[in-house]
Amino acid sequence: GAYSAIHLTRAGIPFELALIGAGLVSAVIGLGFGAAALRVKGLYLAVSTLAMQYLVDWIISHTPAISGGSQATLQAPSFAVLGIAIDSDARRYWVALVLCILVASFMLNVRRTSFGRALAAVRDKDFAAAIIGVNAFYVKLVAFWTSSFIGGVAGAVLAFCYYGAVTPEQFHLDVSVQAVAMVIVGGMGSVIGSFFGAGLVLLAPIVLNNLVGGAAELLSLPLSPEVISHIPLILYGGLIVGFLLFEPLGLAKIYDNARTYFLVWPFRHARR
Repeated sequence: GAYSAIHLTRAGIPFELALIGAGLVSAVIGLGFGAAALRVKGLYLAVSTLAMQYLVDWIISHTPAISGGSQATLQAPSFAVLGIAIDSDARRYWVALVLCILVASFMLNVRRTSFGRALAAVRDKDFAAAIIGVNAFYVKLVAFWTSSFIGGVAGAVLAFCYYGAVTPEQFHLDVSVQAVAMVIVGGMGSVIGSFFGAGLVLLAPIVLNNLVGGAAELLSLPLSPEVISHIPLILYGGLIVGFLLFEPLGLAKIYDNARTYFLVWPFRHARR
């Protein structure tokens, strides 16, 4: 999505259409991979999608027409939205925020549609969904298409509004692992949980780094900079394991419990 948006914008296509084009290119690739990956299930599905990611990384980095080379950096050109030049960090932030609100609104409302109900049925038990007339394979393909489209748009926004450039190193496997961690920590099947998970996964290492560094300096602990830099990573990994063990439904469930408590407080069984 990031590469497609940059190439389309360089070709003179308006940024709004380049965003859609980036999403469509990503959706076509995701659809092709989905058609192959959905032949297997469970752990094999996860492994096959990871293998396909390595394939895409290799193709991008070794195709100069796309990336300019394995060590090349493509600078994002200047762009405008609705005729307004996006030439400051504040304006880039608002563009990203508006697109984030649009995607979140779509995700909040898609569950109310027949497609959203079919997705929930296939997620819970695809065999049972097939018995009641849901084409599970088609629904899964559309899910691949939709998620790939959104991922492509997100990649374009990342390139234009955050990095200002795109390189193959920005999209390695650790980015996928980080995204999975966001979903697990935030809570699967929850839109607001995605925001909670993203906030925790992105901010926790920074906060832990500052806390560990400050504690080591305050207590005059003879810790090397290498040890200090690795302690937050250990705590961060332990945090994710803790969520899996003690609250598998993630931060969204914790938020829902707190919200329910205050909705009925001070009464135990009444809801306002």
